[in-house]
Amino acid sequence: MSSNNRNRFADRMAIITGAGSGIGQGVARHLALEGAKVICADIHEANAQATAVAAGPSAFAHRLDVTDETSWSALLDYVMRDFGRLDILVNSAGVSAGAPIDAMSLADWRRVMSINLDGAFLGTKLAIQMMKASGGSIVHVSSASGIKAAGGAAAYSASKAALCMLTRVAAKECRDQSWAIRVNAVCPAGVKTPMWTSMPFFNDIVQQMGSEEAAYSKLAADMGGKFAEVADVVAAILFLCSDESTFITGTDLLVDGGYVL
Repeated sequence: MSSNNRNRFADRMAIITGAGSGIGQGVARHLALEGAKVICADIHEANAQATAVAAGPSAFAHRLDVTDETSWSALLDYVMRDFGRLDILVNSAGVSAGAPIDAMSLADWRRVMSINLDGAFLGTKLAIQMMKASGGSIVHVSSASGIKAAGGAAAYSASKAALCMLTRVAAKECRDQSWAIRVNAVCPAGVKTPMWTSMPFFNDIVQQMGSEEAAYSKLAADMGGKFAEVADVVAAILFLCSDESTFITGTDLLVDGGYVL
């Protein structure tokens, strides 16, 4: 992915959750490349540090447990103390748990909800408090699975559907208060990220097919399309973070190659 404007985010301060890998990592790198100061936040601090190093001198690593309000408060206190403002928040941290409803544990359900939904709520709540005076853009990484039902993904799909509604409610509240804060979501379908390799059913397919690429191809065929690359989703997120989308708020931007049609 390339941009025609290397300074599109000059003087912007951004926090990216889940920046240690996948979509969050891609967003952090490209925001830094295009001029932003970026906090690469992840519960795995070593991964966050690796992303920050790769992104360059305007990127900084910070450990963040998105499910813990104290951890969020510490991060935002650090941002205000050292940088004085927050312009962009991308809630990209997420997990999944693949199992039919009758076989899913309550612990797995709660883990997915806590990270995917509670984490985004906490970040949005505190970011709005910081952005009231000067405005900003909040982007949630939701999923096409929050719009189109997928068997075996009850917790993931429910959390992402709720995240789309959180997006709309937050956008409406900010609009009704006349705060210059926009809140949007991107909804990718299948994307090649490390999250898949943490799921037993995917590793079973890898064993059956002989490689990860073959497993992705099989899943894509089952979905009636193809898997997106991280860069496809990053481009959509950067658009929603930028001044190119100043009249867009409360939307769910599908990045799915037509999967939900």
